[in-house]
Amino acid sequence: MVTLLITSLVILAFVAVAFYFWQKPASPIESEALPPSEWRGLFIDVVSDNQNAGEDEAELADKSRRRTAILDRAAEGDKSALQEARNSEDSELYEEVLNTLLGAAESGPNLLALVSYITRHELTVTKKLAERFIDSCNNIRDAGTTAKMLHLAALSNDAGVYQRAMETALEFWRAGHLKNVSARELRSVIEGEFWILSSSTRSSGAGFLLKRALSRASRELEEALK
Repeated sequence: MVTLLITSLVILAFVAVAFYFWQKPASPIESEALPPSEWRGLFIDVVSDNQNAGEDEAELADKSRRRTAILDRAAEGDKSALQEARNSEDSELYEEVLNTLLGAAESGPNLLALVSYITRHELTVTKKLAERFIDSCNNIRDAGTTAKMLHLAALSNDAGVYQRAMETALEFWRAGHLKNVSARELRSVIEGEFWILSSSTRSSGAGFLLKRALSRASRELEEALK
């Protein structure tokens, strides 16, 4: 009987203790240890993505405005638009600006002024610009312009363009248009400008053909010295 009574008291005590801990609220430390609710994290991510998208759109809109402004200046004949396009590191924009200025340079003097501006500021010379200048030299055919033609063709870094410029210069010399320019001087200029071309251009297939043409030109000019 006594044993039964003791057992009953122990069970009641255990139930009371268990009930006490079940009713006790979580401590502040336990509450802080709980991870943040998932819906809150998702909301923050959505806000962050939307903010980044807004910033990207604003940046693209600003870039588009700058591009339009540069092209508008080029259409008005402002050569400094070339420098700004070059500084933007957008090769497509630079070529578009140069083509716009090139389209407006209808006369020889205007084209020469554009070429002088580009070489003076060490801007990029495109194949189209070099070819256009070679064509225009047929109307001038003097020593100074021919030297500029060879230099511009070399700056284009196109073997085919330089070969065309070299052969044009030889035609002028044969026809007697390059007064006071000796065969030795012309050969020196042609061979000197050749080394402006990059090594990859000189070693290309077109570069191989250029070297053969250069060798023939050197022999012809050497024969003229005898």
